[in-house]
Amino acid sequence: MAKKLDEWCGCPIRYAAAMIGDRWKLLILRDLALKGARRYRDFLEAGEGIATNILASRLIQLEAAGIVNRQQDPENAARTIYSLTPKGVDLVPVLLAMIAWSAQWDPETEVPVRFERALKRNPKALAKEIRDELPKPVGE
Repeated sequence: MAKKLDEWCGCPIRYAAAMIGDRWKLLILRDLALKGARRYRDFLEAGEGIATNILASRLIQLEAAGIVNRQQDPENAARTIYSLTPKGVDLVPVLLAMIAWSAQWDPETEVPVRFERALKRNPKALAKEIRDELPKPVGE
């Protein structure tokens, strides 16, 4: 007899899907890791059309999962800065694998040619470069 979905405790695919398997969560992670997003407005202006209530909800979920860090902006106490935690930074190779797969199979891919070449040539080096360039959480 097949297991029900809620009985798949310990399944790594189920865990990953629960953490990041939502379209909006993945786009937030993309923006943090690859597009330099740091503030709430950055995500709203990313061009994806995310609603404010959905964005707020997904940021809370990612923070609760220990993937995103939320801190007060030292330059403006009324603003918040978001960054990836070490757990979130470890998702960079996963995001790159998704990009490589999509670039291969999506005829309308928007992956820049230079980026795609670097990804094909040496994905580990590209992941390291991206990780090294990520902003550190405030106070580190």
